[in-house]
Amino acid sequence: MDVAMTSTTETVCPSCGGPVSEADRFCEACGAELHLGTSPSTPALDTDTEPTVELTAAVVNAVGPCHSCGGTVGPDGYCETCGTKAAKPRDHFEEQPAAWVAGVCDRGIRHSRNEDAMAIAADETPGSRALLVVCDGVSSSMDSDVASLAAARAAREVLQAGHAQGLGTDSSRSSAIVARLKAAADAASDAVIDSTSPDSPNPASCTFVAAVLEDGLLVAGNIGDSRAYWFPDAGEAVGLTTDDSWAAELIATGVSRAEAESGPHAHAITRWLGKDAPDHTPRTTTLQVSGPGWLLVCSDGLWNYCSEAAPLADLVRQTAAGTGGEPRATASALVDWANAQGGQDNITVALARI
Repeated sequence: MDVAMTSTTETVCPSCGGPVSEADRFCEACGAELHLGTSPSTPALDTDTEPTVELTAAVVNAVGPCHSCGGTVGPDGYCETCGTKAAKPRDHFEEQPAAWVAGVCDRGIRHSRNEDAMAIAADETPGSRALLVVCDGVSSSMDSDVASLAAARAAREVLQAGHAQGLGTDSSRSSAIVARLKAAADAASDAVIDSTSPDSPNPASCTFVAAVLEDGLLVAGNIGDSRAYWFPDAGEAVGLTTDDSWAAELIATGVSRAEAESGPHAHAITRWLGKDAPDHTPRTTTLQVSGPGWLLVCSDGLWNYCSEAAPLADLVRQTAAGTGGEPRATASALVDWANAQGGQDNITVALARI
């Protein structure tokens, strides 16, 4: 729903500049959690709270140039040149915390809103430390777009807490990372539940997948059917996660992947994050990375068109070759490719070039 702009008690979201009201807990445009006060003020740096900002017409209407033609977007939200409706910041956003790590999250073509979300972080040194989190909101649940973004960001905060040293051995360091990833899933679950009204008849829910790379040690964990892959430049492509879905259960009984993933219940998941979730402990996989390659974390909006690890690895490598190996451009091109296949779902692609 749109926020009525009737008085200066309205505010703007500190994350994206979209209009919000003091009653809102989350920004409708970008999903950011809001901590709004009662008095307008100038945003302060280095604070834990996000103060309110008095609205002006210029701020409310500042949605940037038209993505279709570059023209000016008018106060009604439509381009004054070509007439295209301006996209909400939540419909398409990108992150690049370091030159070697980036992600793109897109609404796709079919859906009216983007219920996918991602949150990524990385150290500057290539191959040192990267944290990639993707959550896919369940379309049949309420407020899943808000919940998925809150979950992804909550998980990233936990994963950023510090390097996992363990007792100094590889096995203890792996155990420490696994424990931190499980704590991240706990935080993500809490964020989803906090995004749900206590009396909601259909509580918000989403999938969860996270990959942590720390100095050559790669740990991935998931709940639902969002995935992580490792594509070494030399060697066999690896699917790091196993879906919690009816399709995966059929595959385990011997049904071919093509048949299972094209059936009527192909995307019915058996585990998820949310108030009604039976269990939210991620299944984890640990891998020692010994050479260069691509780490991919994605939603089913991408892998639905190319599911198996080997052909998906070929797609990523070919796409990267056309973008000079730049992660952000490669992620964007993969999103464009998925949209060209039909864009039947929201699409999230997060990449680390190691």
